[in-house]
Amino acid sequence: MTRVWLPPLLLVLCGAALAAELARDGGPAQATVVLLVFLLLAAANSPLIFPKSVKAREAQRRSAADGRPVVYWRPGCAYCVRLRLRLGRRARRLHWVDIRRDPAGAVVVRAANGGDETVPTVVVAGRAHTNPDPDWVRRQLAGAP
Repeated sequence: MTRVWLPPLLLVLCGAALAAELARDGGPAQATVVLLVFLLLAAANSPLIFPKSVKAREAQRRSAADGRPVVYWRPGCAYCVRLRLRLGRRARRLHWVDIRRDPAGAVVVRAANGGDETVPTVVVAGRAHTNPDPDWVRRQLAGAP
């Protein structure tokens, strides 16, 4: 759990320290901008922007029942953030598995990627696709009930 929040926490702390230094030197506007940038980076690297994660076994069960894809991801992954943001509100229809919180999910990802934990790995109808185009994922979701 701590590992998931460490990068965003470090971004907030570094941003606050840099903003404090800029404010002390007489640049409150610059300090505000720097702090906002670091806060946005922290939010993008946190699990907050992702729908609630489920365990791999539960995601596979749900996917078998409703035909929706399963997305294996981890916080701090720029490609996962890109996929999440490009999917927009549709992302809530997918089943998300955080491989840092679920070792079984990490095993699925390693099996699909030759031993590497490359994410996002999207599983559609039992077939894994590594870092697929968000438009392709959107089309796969459109075909699911």
